[in-house]
Amino acid sequence: MDKVNIIGLGKSGIAAAKLLQKHNHSVTIYDSSRSSELEQVKQDLSSEGIKVKLGQNPPLAGEDKAELLVVSPGVPWDISLLTEARKQGIETIGEMELAWRYLNTSPWIAITGTNGKTTTTALIEAMLKAGGINVCACGNIGYAASQLALSVTENSLPEWIVAEVSSYQIESSEQLSPHIGIWTTFTPDHLARHKTIENYHAIKASLLDRSRFKILNGDDPYLQNLGKDLNWKNVHWTTVKGKEYLLGNLEKGVYIQDSWIVAFKELIAPISLFKMIGEHNIQNLLMAVGAARLAGVSKNAIVETISSFTVVPHRLELITNINGINYINDSKATNYDAAEVGLNSVSSPTILIAGGDAKNGNDTAWLNKIKEKCLSVLLIGDAAPIFAQRLEDIDYQQYEIVEEMEKAVIRGKELAEQNKAKAILLSPACASFDQYRSFEHRGDHFREICLNLS
Repeated sequence: MDKVNIIGLGKSGIAAAKLLQKHNHSVTIYDSSRSSELEQVKQDLSSEGIKVKLGQNPPLAGEDKAELLVVSPGVPWDISLLTEARKQGIETIGEMELAWRYLNTSPWIAITGTNGKTTTTALIEAMLKAGGINVCACGNIGYAASQLALSVTENSLPEWIVAEVSSYQIESSEQLSPHIGIWTTFTPDHLARHKTIENYHAIKASLLDRSRFKILNGDDPYLQNLGKDLNWKNVHWTTVKGKEYLLGNLEKGVYIQDSWIVAFKELIAPISLFKMIGEHNIQNLLMAVGAARLAGVSKNAIVETISSFTVVPHRLELITNINGINYINDSKATNYDAAEVGLNSVSSPTILIAGGDAKNGNDTAWLNKIKEKCLSVLLIGDAAPIFAQRLEDIDYQQYEIVEEMEKAVIRGKELAEQNKAKAILLSPACASFDQYRSFEHRGDHFREICLNLS
């Protein structure tokens, strides 16, 4: 029975441990943190026969040294512990790679990119389901891939697996080879972890390189530029601008022409059937249509999905309307580009709630969009003083530091009603970890406050 050590006592780490235990491996989870919450998780897992060691890292020598290290996505790939483990020849993989090893007899559709991943993943899953295909979604959408691997048997393997894959998961999954790989957008993000944009690009590109078929958003400036030098085979481009703007062959393109969706030269449906707002969502839709057609989904099933699909939680999700004011949850906008898209997609004037755990990146376009569309900006979390200074730098003074979500929503309601704003938009441009466990936790709190107001 092989010995395996897992780093990280989160959802992914626990799922990986249970999967390995199911396959008769001796498993220990290590987490460098300690808390009462983690102690409870440790106790629960020990009753299932899984060892947990808190406040320490896995040893690289001695009797507790393992043949395999499995790393949760939140653990940086270049920390000294992992670098040394690889030097010693200890096999080191991510939780996604582990799941792939147990699920690779099913074809995968893997979606990566800076923004747009979750909506594209959800659309593809919905189209395959509408087509009567046994499909499971997993990955960065909240359902760990190892959880999926744990739940299936040889007799219940899904016909297709749709996975939202972050750069963190790609860099620790060198063998993951999707049948269809999708690259939604590319802008600087996660640079605190990946150091340079070149490294970030190389990680994303490696997944597409291993994909049999590739779908790229031809409206993204970076990917457009990349396309001029691409020597990949089986590349399918998308565009909302018409076939004359399509990169590559029409036979492999998905685009909007005369207000119709066209995929591989076949008319699919009028775009008016699609209810989600924003040009970015039309871009996501085109990539999903391309993937669905490559996966063998019928035109009728795709049209049915286009007509009925409405919203992905935490991405421009309309929570309620009070006195003509829309309350919109865009908690998944965790960087400047996503937050700019959020502002672009709502009616103005808008009251914006922004802030959280600040990320590196270019905020220029986002700040310009604030000046154009926002009546006021209410700042929360650790980034509040940083954002306040950036707003001062562009001579925008209609902001308030309110610190907490509840205060922001209540103050937003006052300002919106006084000044006839059309929307209160939570679009933070930040990670959530200063005040919340995740962007979902943050969005759920916003939803709860808004519904209590109404």
